[in-house]
Amino acid sequence: MNRQIMTGSLLCLIASMSWGAMFPVSHIALQQVNPLYFSFLRYFSVTLILIVLLWLKEGRAAFRFEGKGKTLLFFGTMGFTIYNMAVFQGQHAMGAAGTIVASIMEVLMPMISIAMIWVMTRKMPPKYTLISMMIALAGAILVITNGKWAFFTLAGQHLLPLLLIFAGVIGWVVYSMGGSHFAGWSTLRYSTLTCLLGTLVSFVVVATASAFNWVAVPDWQHVWSVKYEMSFMILLPGLAALLSWNAGIRMLSPLNGILFINFVPITTLVLMYFQGYTISRFELYGTLLVIFALLLNNMVQRSSLRPSDSPRRMRFRLDRRKSFQR
Repeated sequence: MNRQIMTGSLLCLIASMSWGAMFPVSHIALQQVNPLYFSFLRYFSVTLILIVLLWLKEGRAAFRFEGKGKTLLFFGTMGFTIYNMAVFQGQHAMGAAGTIVASIMEVLMPMISIAMIWVMTRKMPPKYTLISMMIALAGAILVITNGKWAFFTLAGQHLLPLLLIFAGVIGWVVYSMGGSHFAGWSTLRYSTLTCLLGTLVSFVVVATASAFNWVAVPDWQHVWSVKYEMSFMILLPGLAALLSWNAGIRMLSPLNGILFINFVPITTLVLMYFQGYTISRFELYGTLLVIFALLLNNMVQRSSLRPSDSPRRMRFRLDRRKSFQR
């Protein structure tokens, strides 16, 4: 079990750091390509790669929906249409400040997921998870705001973009929980079919928007001008992060795995540092808080499954955790 937790933690960390890097990169690309088309073109490419991988690994039978088509469509739409289009649209609308704001909004995911599970199960999550989540949230906010309340004043001037980003964040939380409905499926299969259906919905969105002249179809020169940024977005935050995240979430459970999303704004800040940004003491303390919160959550989780525990006590803890995670 300890090995599974460590592997799942590493996978979620890889995904979160990849997503942290995508906001500075996408800010460049969005200057040339509309956010809606940028989201569609990105996952259209990811979908093609996933289809080839699934076909080679599991064969034609893996593409059957098995009566779960509507469920796959729902989670695919939430993860690959709502999340991507709403977040990038909101980020682009806020201009330069959108890079940081979109990044920090990601840290709301653990709070949203806990609230959703709490409502669905009517059972309170483990206290150590609540404490870890709050510490990580405080650390991430301290990093991004740099200890200055003026950040929230700035955010208040962009209500609509913030609502779009928030809607996208909820979409990804829902998608992250969707994997539990497909326990008998491989990570690759769930990722491929949801990405395929979500991308089809995204195509309907951009086609409709262009048909009514709400959004202009980008010309090939503009798309080609961001080929490097698009390649990065497809291979790392798109393909690698998606597979790592779904596999990690399955190993840790949505409640524990989604805590790693706090590394998204941390990674964004690190990239800014390499671009010449000077890290302050507030940002350093915030980074340490996030790391401490993740270590605390995993250490307590592992200790709850120690072999020294009596079988009765261990069974009680496992049953309590499973009943909450359902």
